[in-house]
Amino acid sequence: MNLTFSDLKKWARKSFDDAPCTRVALLGDSATQFLATGIKGCAASRGIAMELFEADYNQVERQLLDPSSELYQFAPQYVVIFQSTHKFAERHALLAPEQRATLADERLDFLASVCQSQQLAAAKIIYFNYPEDEDTVYGSYQNKVSSSLIFQLRYLNYKLMTLSQQYPNLFICDLASLQARVGRDFAYTPNVYVSSDMLLSLKFVPLVAARVVDIIGATLGRFKKCVILDLDNTLWGGVIGDDGIEGIQLGHGMGIGKAFSEFQMWIKKLRQRGIIVCVSSKNDEATAREPFVSHPDMILRLDDIAVFQANWETKVDNIRTIQQILNIGFDSMVFIDDNPFERHIVKEHIPEITVPDLPEDPADYLEYLYTLNLFETASDSSADKDRTRQYQIEAQRVTFKKTFANEDDFLQSLQMVSRVEGFTPFNTPRVSQLSQRSNQFNLRTVRYTESDITSLATDPDVIDLSFTLVDKFGDNGLIAVVVMRPLDTDTLFVDTWLMSCRVLKRGMERFTLNVMVDVARGKGYKRIVGEYIPTAKNKMVCDHYSSLGFKAIEGCDSKQYELDIQHYQPLKNFITRQ
Repeated sequence: MNLTFSDLKKWARKSFDDAPCTRVALLGDSATQFLATGIKGCAASRGIAMELFEADYNQVERQLLDPSSELYQFAPQYVVIFQSTHKFAERHALLAPEQRATLADERLDFLASVCQSQQLAAAKIIYFNYPEDEDTVYGSYQNKVSSSLIFQLRYLNYKLMTLSQQYPNLFICDLASLQARVGRDFAYTPNVYVSSDMLLSLKFVPLVAARVVDIIGATLGRFKKCVILDLDNTLWGGVIGDDGIEGIQLGHGMGIGKAFSEFQMWIKKLRQRGIIVCVSSKNDEATAREPFVSHPDMILRLDDIAVFQANWETKVDNIRTIQQILNIGFDSMVFIDDNPFERHIVKEHIPEITVPDLPEDPADYLEYLYTLNLFETASDSSADKDRTRQYQIEAQRVTFKKTFANEDDFLQSLQMVSRVEGFTPFNTPRVSQLSQRSNQFNLRTVRYTESDITSLATDPDVIDLSFTLVDKFGDNGLIAVVVMRPLDTDTLFVDTWLMSCRVLKRGMERFTLNVMVDVARGKGYKRIVGEYIPTAKNKMVCDHYSSLGFKAIEGCDSKQYELDIQHYQPLKNFITRQ
């Protein structure tokens, strides 16, 4: 959805009634009114209710360094900091020549101190990097002079990336790449800047705001997990059923085949990053699979495809089948098809799915898709590399299950084993990532960064549990997380209970509760209290606690339930604890 600034102004006025608001603070060294409107409007257009605090003009340092400032009174969940290239260049020009070589380091030290602030320990910092702006004082020789403006800007941008690796609560909004794509003349209007100190053009504001909201959305668990691909004229040129394997267009030589090969290279990188790749094609299955096996110029192979649906059913039906196997929301999916008719039908019947309107020329596919930034993420884990294989195995389980008339017999035949342990340096990235990704089976929808997980692991009052699951088909990896905190000497509160939807309907929730009770009893507790906080996505667990034997607690502001564990009898399941 390409929104103009006028569109964003209208969206910014939208009321979400009593919906919980995400608190965002915006600090800038130049005028930020338009950017504030853009961020709030963009968030509203995506269904994110936002309360936004915009600091006064050029108040970045005061707001961050003064413990009694309005920023800290606001208690933001996100702090967006816009320190511009223009102001950096202005500071650079006013320094003595010998001081200019350390300007970038000063800026980095300041940002590091912000990331280390205890007052902002619970907040996420979104910091804009710096578009390049040469002053031509040295011409091209500026690349050899460490005190030159361009040298300092490039060094600063590089070090910002390494700083974000050091601080999990720091996210870089890549303004430099965004401006490089659209051009400086599009992003910046000199006469507007001179008269108003407004650095981002009204045409550019929607793109910048979208990138900020991309980051916020990803940390809130709103991101794409799956791409579903058409085949003919999408992954290759031509129609495999008519043209045959020798006739389709692929390859790195001259011609349109290069565009399809480069598109496949991009999809391959997404798969390697952890995006689930699926196929939905109107084709005979054997014919559709042949290029993946036999064509020498195919980049994607069958091992890259989690679910392969090639038949003469509608694309809508195939996508629904894929969704049932993956058990993720349609809003986590992207469907890519060259055919406008097929795209329209999918949009009409599955409005939650993202369907890019590809340009007619395949040479433009990638450049267009790059502009959409469809696959923003808030984490990266080595476990991502196994996701395709895990879903391929899940498809096998679905087929295998159909051979059983009895659910218990099927579950017992899976030979399931779970390893239960606390949070460790080895599983911290996956625990954090699962908290970011889990939306449907997530009782309170608490999101954790890796630094949050490390803090929980070292808190002696916290009971932290992680669960893996292996069965006869393969290893599902870490699939469930529980965090419990004491309410009093007799009671534990379930701060977090989340689980990957890949393992639903296998008795994992009953096994998890059995373990929770065992641990609680071992520490002398007599009851467990759980809470369900409704969201748009977690309705499937609205009856979770009552279905497990918890009793509703009357008179609470939220939906809370308690379980007397003194007389608790373990719930039936077919999972063995390792």
